[in-house]
Amino acid sequence: MVILKTSREIAAMREAGRISSRALQEAGKAVEPGVSTLEIDTVVRRYIEKQGAEPSFLGYGGFPASACISVNNVVIHGIPSAKIIIKQGDIVSIDVGARFNGYHGDNAYTFACGDVSREAQTLLDATKQSLYEGIKNAVAGNRIGNIGNAVQRYVEARSYSVVRDFVGHGVGAKLHEDPSVPNYGTPGRGVRLLPGMTIAIEPMINQGTHRVRVLDDGWTTVTADGKLSAHFEHTVAVTKDGPVILTLPD
Repeated sequence: MVILKTSREIAAMREAGRISSRALQEAGKAVEPGVSTLEIDTVVRRYIEKQGAEPSFLGYGGFPASACISVNNVVIHGIPSAKIIIKQGDIVSIDVGARFNGYHGDNAYTFACGDVSREAQTLLDATKQSLYEGIKNAVAGNRIGNIGNAVQRYVEARSYSVVRDFVGHGVGAKLHEDPSVPNYGTPGRGVRLLPGMTIAIEPMINQGTHRVRVLDDGWTTVTADGKLSAHFEHTVAVTKDGPVILTLPD
């Protein structure tokens, strides 16, 4: 069941989104050669808790950390570890959620560690822009398929592939709510978008095949062919005046 939010609830989600966005910014600043993903996770947790909020991911479904930190060919749900050390040229996807006053804000960004290869940078640029192509279509009266199709068309035109095993989602008082928000689809198909809907749009785009596999830890998801993957995400409100991004730092 899709839960429509009031203007007051959307304002509360904006506060949660602001904290989540700033925590993600702090995480990005920590992406440097020689830093472990566990150290970055500590930065995220300390920032969120200092704001009087809670990390949305910590303990969620048994996840053991405050952020998902996924390096290079890890698509999503990378578990922070003292053994995973970031190197010059890596790309680092960081997914952060914060719960504040009963509502969640959820966002992700793939950071470049120093100078990265041209191939990696092009993937990052395309994935980031595909997120905004999807957001443009989060318009009342459209359907979920319009969002996914916009993402899919943009990246496939550049010879990238869309992960299909994992999708975006509704977000609000719960971290994951209806509806599912795939990054692929057909315009005019799926749930109709209505004012008051709040959704996490999150393209997960691979350099090679769309196929992925989950490692034995039950969380870490990698590309099936070992090639790079990127992940960008915003929490977005559908309003009568158009889409509003709720995970902005200001």
